[in-house]
Amino acid sequence: MAAAASEHRSPSSSSLEGARPLQAVRGMSPEALNRLLAEALEGTGPALLPIPDGTPDARVRGLLEAMRPSSLRTPDGVVPLADALPVGDDAALVVTTSGSTGTPKGVELSAGALTASARASLDRIGAKDGDTWLCVLPAGHISGIQVMVRALVGGTEAVHARFDTDTFPGLVEASPTHVSLVPTQLRRLLSAGVDLSGLGAILLGGAAAEPELLERARSAGGHVFTTYGMSETCGGCVYDGVPLDGVRIQVDSETPGEPGRVLIGGPTLLTDYRLPPGVAPDPGALSDGSSGPRLLRTNDLGRLDEEGRLRILGRMDEVINTGGHKVVPGPVSEILSGHPKVAEVVVVGRPDPEWGERVSAVVVPVDPADPPVLTELRDMVRAHLPSYAAPRELDLRPELPMLASGKPDLLSLRASS
Repeated sequence: MAAAASEHRSPSSSSLEGARPLQAVRGMSPEALNRLLAEALEGTGPALLPIPDGTPDARVRGLLEAMRPSSLRTPDGVVPLADALPVGDDAALVVTTSGSTGTPKGVELSAGALTASARASLDRIGAKDGDTWLCVLPAGHISGIQVMVRALVGGTEAVHARFDTDTFPGLVEASPTHVSLVPTQLRRLLSAGVDLSGLGAILLGGAAAEPELLERARSAGGHVFTTYGMSETCGGCVYDGVPLDGVRIQVDSETPGEPGRVLIGGPTLLTDYRLPPGVAPDPGALSDGSSGPRLLRTNDLGRLDEEGRLRILGRMDEVINTGGHKVVPGPVSEILSGHPKVAEVVVVGRPDPEWGERVSAVVVPVDPADPPVLTELRDMVRAHLPSYAAPRELDLRPELPMLASGKPDLLSLRASS
């Protein structure tokens, strides 16, 4: 592997010599971050550790202690930091993420992986050099960063703007303008009656997109590609169920055609994890390639259909164990999203004294004055899935709680009663 995770490195002066420094960046304008990212990709600047806007000070201190960058850059300047650890010479970016334990870890991405991802994406959607890329996603997350990388690879700089349905149409220029969105953003554009036909490609990721949403968007003129990926794969690496060129997808299932854990390999894969001091790596998460191609064992459940397209069903840690039966939330959500009174839906498991966990449907109704009722939703699910998969609880909300990345806040939804 090109670089080792932090637990394999010593912070001695000899280990720092000849290795690349890691610089944390916080509070920088998107334009300044774009310049720093370009330098990181070219190798003329340090590797970057972006700290997303809105991160509390206590969390920032924890991330700096865990990731051990050599400096912190803010609009006020650059401050050197003690006890630094370098990254590999080819590293351009470290993106922090928290697993199910909440322990922060860094995903170390090389310039080669980031640019390979961007080039494969541009080829897949038919983008040309000089096309405009509009970034309405957080610049500190991999989704926003990859929009910036795609623009740089295409010879331009991304146009950054706050997402707003009123101003969005004015951001679309005469030249082809491509954009990455999460389903909630796309849903709000459609509700506002925004004409999508003036856009180039719409890359839709971050959460599952129900078929009804895709149909509405395409009827409104949107050229939509659904994307699947994660920080470890430089963002989206599977478009409309088909891997980008060079990306390898496997489903680790005991029975062909049945759901299993998704495994990913190829040139967009992370170099390694960067872990806090004292935290041991997961030996099964990332193969070293000694016995075959390097593969990432994701926590996602998926299935390959008859045409070989990947369908993501949900995460391993989202599976609901109710009365001894296991329910994958994805198919249940997909069925419920087809109800005419359901605008948005997330299915989660909540603690239950009788069943262990109960299947709960959190729904944003189309009309708050005329919401769906639980019996209707249960009947819909039971028409397609075993009865134990039908929701036992309906939680009506004016809107879903969201993370800064644009994904539903599942931890908050599971804890609600």
